[in-house]
Amino acid sequence: MRKKIVAGNWKMNLNVHEAKLLFQEISAIVSKDNGAHEVLIFPSSIYIESLLNINQSSIEIGAQNFHHQNKGAFTGEVSAMQLKQLGCKWALVGHSERRTIFHENDADLLNKLKAALENDLQVIYCCGESLNERESGMYFEKIGEQIGLLKTLSQNEMNHITIAYEPIWAIGTGKTASPAQAAEMHDFIRTKLESIFNLEVADSTSLLYGGSCSPQNAKDLFACSNIDGGLIGGASLQANAFGEIIAAI
Repeated sequence: MRKKIVAGNWKMNLNVHEAKLLFQEISAIVSKDNGAHEVLIFPSSIYIESLLNINQSSIEIGAQNFHHQNKGAFTGEVSAMQLKQLGCKWALVGHSERRTIFHENDADLLNKLKAALENDLQVIYCCGESLNERESGMYFEKIGEQIGLLKTLSQNEMNHITIAYEPIWAIGTGKTASPAQAAEMHDFIRTKLESIFNLEVADSTSLLYGGSCSPQNAKDLFACSNIDGGLIGGASLQANAFGEIIAAI
């Protein structure tokens, strides 16, 4: 059975006091929730250890980014090995902001995937199309290419991969893919996984929606058969809003 997952990506937000307070508020919500799903938080890297130290809940903590080498002369970077030793269990790879702002290409992403898996981290691998690619009708081709990067992984490695579809045109814009648009793309991703691997991998890989998911639309999105949860941005910075999304799963 596929995991149901609600993940909060805090991006570069909050000071340390705000981060601890928000985490405690979300933890209190999660502790009252008996749903059969996982809740993940991806804070700024400098807050990971602090949150791990105060975590008394079932929430798992992940890293938004890391370097693909385990160690070396890479000033300012953090490795997957260091994150794992710290107590991290998850990592994001391929987020649209890493692809577009920091120009991470397929080789970079593949190196990161391998590093995360070698260090026993669970991965949320992100894919998504721009507004131009959506409007030009190229979105299936774009997502197909991004999912195709996973073909070098083994079936066992795919057991550690969750995929988040994040239409770039719906991130931080207030726009959201309709449930029909989101369902169409998640159906396509599931079919693509079957063509690359097999039905077992396709059916067991959790697919998350990651484009301006909110308390207002979460229930309709999560009702789609191939949407197994969400990668939440702005709404994860508000405990009550994030709690409503968790409840919707």
